[in-house]
Amino acid sequence: DKTVSLRKDLSEMHEWITQAEEEYLERDFEYKTPDELQKAVEELKRAKEEALQKEVKVKLITDSVNNFIVKAPPAAHEALKKELDVLITSYQKLCSRLNGKWKTLEEVWACWRELLSYLDAENKWLNEIEQKLKATENVQGGAEEISESLDSLERLMRHPEDNRNQIRELAQTLTDGGILDELINEKLEKFNTRWEELQQEAVRRQKSLEQSIQSAQETDKTLRLIQESLAVIDKQLTAYTADRVDAAQVPQEAQ
Repeated sequence: DKTVSLRKDLSEMHEWITQAEEEYLERDFEYKTPDELQKAVEELKRAKEEALQKEVKVKLITDSVNNFIVKAPPAAHEALKKELDVLITSYQKLCSRLNGKWKTLEEVWACWRELLSYLDAENKWLNEIEQKLKATENVQGGAEEISESLDSLERLMRHPEDNRNQIRELAQTLTDGGILDELINEKLEKFNTRWEELQQEAVRRQKSLEQSIQSAQETDKTLRLIQESLAVIDKQLTAYTADRVDAAQVPQEAQ
């Protein structure tokens, strides 16, 4: 009987839709690791593609039901027509929901990758600060050399806040959705702690270098005064020696 066969096809398709909904749309997902999230994205993509492939079967069932309805009396095809309409609506809704969830998870995955990218960039900058702090730990030389070290440290510290703001916003977006929250909080705590520590150390180093510059400038000034004084004395002594003046005949400081 053609009606039985068509109802069987409709029933099988309904069962497949219900199973897909339970497996991919009604099940609670928890994404605690990047692997789980990536796996979910791939699963949803496969489910979306599988649903689209079922479009051929839905079309065949639709054509079969419509062909039957044309030939069958109204009493026989009214129930079938209603079942077909329900099937088409359910199928289209399933495709739309699968596609929507897949896109959402893809955006979440992209958000996670972007967060990692910003964290990597900021950690590289923190590495540079760490190296610079080590390099300026025991700066040798006069005021000019110390001033150059201070300038290079200050240039490095003039780093825009954009990346850190992006890290904060991306992390908030993900953790608000309960996605990778433990891992993200752990990474952020580690990053923020390191950021604060290096910032504080850099401020201390800047003050230390400024004090070293001031001390070096004072030392340079004192040395310059001593050199000027010695030059005057040397000139006087040279004059005394040239005139063969006895030491007892010159002022005490010259003696």
